Amino acid sequence: MADHQEASVTLPSAPDSVARARGHVMELLTGWGLPAEAEAADAIRLIVSELATNAVLHTCDQSPTFTVLVRLDRDEELRIGVTDSDPRLPKRLPAAVQQDNGRGLVIIRSLAAESGGRLFVTPVPEGGKTVWTTLPWRTSMP
Repeated sequence: MADHQEASVTLPSAPDSVARARGHVMELLTGWGLPAEAEAADAIRLIVSELATNAVLHTCDQSPTFTVLVRLDRDEELRIGVTDSDPRLPKRLPAAVQQDNGRGLVIIRSLAAESGGRLFVTPVPEGGKTVWTTLPWRTSMP
């Protein structure tokens, strides 16, 4: 395998783009060797869904599109990021127990940490930011 593989897709900031983002990432990862039925695949689907949903819900007034980036480095680390052009950084909001939303980043951070990965945000030169999740690839395999 090459030192790294990467791919990206840019989608409109619309609700139906969440499923498209999830499908795109899973198709890539299956092609890169992740079995669709692997336990990690479920976590990755949820991570991509949460990242894309955040881009659609929280940035559509500032970012008409978002880009999903996927990179596999040296068969060791998987990076999944969502870039939008909204310069506002995500905020961890206190979520009331009865609240149905507001927990996306907490979910992502927890799923990443369970496998030894992490969640972080980087600014992009053109303005905006990328919200990244890293996961160890070897522990992602069954």
